[in-house]
Amino acid sequence: MTTAHSAAGTGPGQPADRLRAEQVSLGYAAADVITELSLRIPDDRFTVIVGPNACGKSTLLRALARLLPARGGSILLDGKDIHSLPAKQVARVLGLLPQTSTAPEGIRVRELVARGRYPYQRLWSSWTDADEAAVAEAMAATEITELADRLVEELSGGQRQRVWIALVLAQQTPLVLLDEPTTFLDVGHQYALLNLCRDLQRRHGRTVVAVLHDLNQACRYADHLVVMDAGRIVAEGAPATVITPELVERTFELPCRVVPDPVTGSPMVVPELK
Repeated sequence: MTTAHSAAGTGPGQPADRLRAEQVSLGYAAADVITELSLRIPDDRFTVIVGPNACGKSTLLRALARLLPARGGSILLDGKDIHSLPAKQVARVLGLLPQTSTAPEGIRVRELVARGRYPYQRLWSSWTDADEAAVAEAMAATEITELADRLVEELSGGQRQRVWIALVLAQQTPLVLLDEPTTFLDVGHQYALLNLCRDLQRRHGRTVVAVLHDLNQACRYADHLVVMDAGRIVAEGAPATVITPELVERTFELPCRVVPDPVTGSPMVVPELK
């Protein structure tokens, strides 16, 4: 396995990374998907998880987000088992965009995005200027301000996806987890979203974790790349040290060449013609 230590939590006397899996086993019903997997999410970095279909990427992300209990081992947030923490406390630290989300019938865009402020609401508390600013900023960042008064059910798939992303941004959490966030988005909005994620990480100090399918997008944007196959991590580290023709062919059954991206210099996977 190719590995790389994160910039945070690896040196003597340094605190551990805020989110990590320790020997975690995960599954559904009688089926085990992941067994005794350990992973540290580097603080203040953009981590991307890739791998073939059904390899356990989304299962791992669900566990990191407290949606799926571990069958063994534990998910730790700030050194504590994530399931031992109050739900609102977790929601102030960690925001999640799942693969699929369903909005209540009749809800408008601004109302749905405003639900991202729920972790900060208390009984009898009123809506604050800070709440209003967070919602407005999230809608502007995802380019949906002009959709504020539209019913969510009337929007296209790509528009709805941006509304859900805005809800996550409105939480203003230091950790942001995104499960296939580019689904339904056209290519322009895919790159706009990934640029936004990079901006959150670099300019605002967020820790971002995303599951992506596009290897070249993953290599271009990731600081830390995690490659999964059959429920295990087969490689992790900087894309330049992880992505090789041998790994891509072995993991994705895709003969290819790996060349420098002409724009960024990051690895670019070019499939070979048969």
